[in-house]
Amino acid sequence: MAFLADALSRVKPSATIAVTQKARDLKAQGRDVISLSVGEPDFDTPDNVKEAAIAAIRRGETKYTPVPGIQPLREAICAKFKRENELDYKPGQVIVGTGGKHILFNAFMATMNPGDEVIISAPYWVSYPEMVSLCGGTPVIVETHMKDGFKLQPEVLERAITPKTKWVVLNSPSNPSGAAYTRAELKKVTDVLMRHPHVWVLPDDMYEHLTYGDFKFVTPAQVEPGLYERTLTMNGVSKAYAMTGWRIGYAAGPEHLIRAMDMIQGQQTSGACSIAQWAAVEALNGPQDFIPASRKVFGERRDLVVSMLNQAKYLECPTPEGAFYVFPSCAQAIGRRTPDGKTIETDQDFVTALLEAEGVATVQGSAFGAGPNFRVSYATSNKLLEEACARIQRFCASLG
Repeated sequence: MAFLADALSRVKPSATIAVTQKARDLKAQGRDVISLSVGEPDFDTPDNVKEAAIAAIRRGETKYTPVPGIQPLREAICAKFKRENELDYKPGQVIVGTGGKHILFNAFMATMNPGDEVIISAPYWVSYPEMVSLCGGTPVIVETHMKDGFKLQPEVLERAITPKTKWVVLNSPSNPSGAAYTRAELKKVTDVLMRHPHVWVLPDDMYEHLTYGDFKFVTPAQVEPGLYERTLTMNGVSKAYAMTGWRIGYAAGPEHLIRAMDMIQGQQTSGACSIAQWAAVEALNGPQDFIPASRKVFGERRDLVVSMLNQAKYLECPTPEGAFYVFPSCAQAIGRRTPDGKTIETDQDFVTALLEAEGVATVQGSAFGAGPNFRVSYATSNKLLEEACARIQRFCASLG
């Protein structure tokens, strides 16, 4: 339609949302569906956080807030960065948005000119390239490989940088692969960035607290202080505190960038929900015992899913360091036939046939720029995960 903006032609719908909706539709039709497609913790928001929100309502904290966030939340974010990431920020270097997506979109909108390039490693979160395109930039997709743990290799990054490169997006731990960079691995990446002073780095640290075993999380400006003035460190309360629906993301960076994002947000949404902001203050400043408890449960689920998927015929599932996803390869299933005679030609064929045959919803790896793989979220109960993985095993065994 001529009425609609040309920019829409550059953007695809979110595949994760589409699969989740398809699973909901099948459930509504009476099908027994287990959805492993959604990217949110199945835990409830901690009680102290909910109580803080209720108290804020009773105090009458229901008016417009400053566009970049209430002062107590920006101070709490500064304290969090100092306490957990060894990074010093002032409240004027912090902005709060309506979720991490909002932060990323405003950062790109504030900085992107036609022809500017943003380096994104595949597999990537589905929204990164679409946001870049909507903001008039050019996403530059670079491959990673399972043999390297789906991590961006420094020599590959070096080759991808051009005079037009404006940002490099680094998501660790990663959605969809769960890959997370050690300090040594990240230092090699930041060494490359130090050689290219025109390139900014945008770490998406949303899954920071969901790492397992002895893994120690680090963020780029922490590893390489020389990047501090050209880093926008993004995070939020969604994953760590099971607060997805509260819609609070935040970022810290150079004041001139934060001011530009503030100006855009002021004309776009204004401040985030006042009650959600007060809840986030409690999440960041209050007791942190929820995090290790949920991390322990997620770690057990990861091990269960990796073990069961590696027992499935034609699948290979690496063990990720973090997040709550696995990203198994179904390459050996490509070219095989389902019992009803359909040939599995792509990873999308695989996940579609799996959903239709066994009622297990996953997301094709091609939606994340890498296949033939598929993403499985293990943010659900052990009982459902065992049943879902047993169904996946049964489906794979049926392929001829």
